[in-house]
Amino acid sequence: MSEVKRCGWCVGDSLYEDYHDHEWGVPLYDDDSLFEFLVLETFQAGLSWITILRKRENFRAAFDHFDYKKIAEYSEDKIQELLLNAGIIRNKLKVRATVTNAQAFIKIQEEFGSFSKYIWNFVDHTPIQNTILDYKKAPATTKISDKLSKDLKKRGFKFVGSIVVYAHMQATGMVNDHEDDCFRNKEVKALQK
Repeated sequence: MSEVKRCGWCVGDSLYEDYHDHEWGVPLYDDDSLFEFLVLETFQAGLSWITILRKRENFRAAFDHFDYKKIAEYSEDKIQELLLNAGIIRNKLKVRATVTNAQAFIKIQEEFGSFSKYIWNFVDHTPIQNTILDYKKAPATTKISDKLSKDLKKRGFKFVGSIVVYAHMQATGMVNDHEDDCFRNKEVKALQK
């Protein structure tokens, strides 16, 4: 029986492989999921994605299952409680940014009807299908992630540099960056609306 061909970045770690096989690159259109990934990607800034994945359930519990309406109302006491939580990344700026980002997220929903409509507009509501032969040569940013990052910052979001935004685009299926010979490449393409 032949081995399943996956993107090189996930091979050898069962948690990474499971995430790759079932979530990474799948187009997400619901605001709850988009917000979860936005939180996780902002906490990833400067760290590896596997570090975040290993703490994902801790983040979920600490941040009220990524309920942005609750997070937008977090008090200083709640922020201090989070900063003592060893199960998450206890970065003061990132914790505070999560509250700020939840507030900005709600403002976008009010303006556009949903965050999904807003963010997917940057790719004309259609996932970009890239040709990636080797994940090490995949882009870290694009003109679209630059533009989206700039717009998010203008709207008050924090920790949304172009690299973080492009990682969010990859995770939520706005771009399909599965390697061409990865078994998920064609599967993810087929999920396009």
